Amino acid sequence: MSLYCSSSGTKIPRIFFGKGRSNGGFTHRHVEAAAFHYKFPLNLSRHIGFVSKFDQTCSSSVMEEDQRNLGFVSEAEDYSKDLDVAVRAVQMACSLCQKVQENLIVRSKSDPQVQSKDDNSPVTIADWSVQAIVSWILSECLGSKNVSILAEEDVQTLSQTSSSGLLEAVVKTVNECLSEAPRFGVEAPKSALGASEVLEIISRCNSVGGPTGRFWVLDPVDGTLGFVRGDQYAVALALIEDGEVVLGVLGCPNYPMRKEWLTYHHRYHRIISKLTPPTSETWNKGCVLYARKGSGRAWMQPLVQLNKMFVWPNYARQVSVSSIDNPALATFCEPVEKANSSHSFTEGLAHSVGLRKQPLRVYSMVKYAAIARGDAEVFMKFPRSGYKEKIWDHAAGVVIIQEAGGVVTDARGRPLDFSKGVYLEGLDRGIVACAGASLHEKIIDAVDASWGSSSL
Repeated sequence: MSLYCSSSGTKIPRIFFGKGRSNGGFTHRHVEAAAFHYKFPLNLSRHIGFVSKFDQTCSSSVMEEDQRNLGFVSEAEDYSKDLDVAVRAVQMACSLCQKVQENLIVRSKSDPQVQSKDDNSPVTIADWSVQAIVSWILSECLGSKNVSILAEEDVQTLSQTSSSGLLEAVVKTVNECLSEAPRFGVEAPKSALGASEVLEIISRCNSVGGPTGRFWVLDPVDGTLGFVRGDQYAVALALIEDGEVVLGVLGCPNYPMRKEWLTYHHRYHRIISKLTPPTSETWNKGCVLYARKGSGRAWMQPLVQLNKMFVWPNYARQVSVSSIDNPALATFCEPVEKANSSHSFTEGLAHSVGLRKQPLRVYSMVKYAAIARGDAEVFMKFPRSGYKEKIWDHAAGVVIIQEAGGVVTDARGRPLDFSKGVYLEGLDRGIVACAGASLHEKIIDAVDASWGSSSL
């Protein structure tokens, strides 16, 4: 069956993705040749749409059927426009982060663009810039009155007189990113934003969360320590409604689409990316994963490469957790940082349950991505006494793993509670994420058996 675009009479082959389906020879070039400009309510099409030289408009009923095939449209709840905007916002944020990180790794460690928070964790111009970009896109495309955001960073440091140079760098980074908005199908602002406007956009992220209502949760750069070291990090965005995570988008700029690339050091990745011709599709440096609660599907698409246009579905493919349920064959992930988690306990626990493989220690919510796409089977985190987990560090990753077929709970097997504000209140001992229910049950039993001898 063909897709009919009335403005020019062009017929486009129908896209099919998912299990048991093939794309029938449909290529990226077909979409570029007759790109879509979707119609959404709330005048969304004024701000967002597929950009092409033809600016063709296609039937909304056909659009919704194609979006349903890619995890957009639910029979019960339609979050299609929210997910569309969120994916584009994260794609733009990842593009921004890649450029900032490339500059950071060639600068000195004393670079003023890297600051310290009250807990001595680093924060960079990317953290504030991403928060500004995501806040701006959500407000412009969904309507500022319809958007409430709970995010990690505030404007206190940026607003200080002594931070004028830092603020200037953030404003410049934000405007450079927004100038490329049309590449992602988003209408750019008519003029560059000033410092006061950027501060105001960042300060909009003032939601406190809670059990009722609807709000977005953003971690602009999850794993900032990995970011400043040129390693793994993530951009995490989730939508919470009445205390439940309903959408999750996770951008992993340094996590390659192909699993075999994981065996190479990240510095080698950067060398290869520079040597690979820009037109080559063989090198996909990063990825974006996304899912909608209740869909039973999670998806992954590559980051939009330099000078490329974002054209949906951007080579998206469905991902699912590993089928391995034997602990001896499983790979487990744990945080790199020892400051807020116990490596000794997880190592002992892994040994007792039969996990024999070397652990995958990576920064940020990339651990959730690894399990969702089948690169690892177990993620365990047991915070040290006094440390409280924040919801932006887990919301997006949890729903993506769940829709990919995995299980995420606290160490007692209870669902994580995102309805209590900034923190995961009531968390029992730690967090356990697994590729399946059978493996999850074995890990939970091992935690119960080992906990009494721990010092956590």
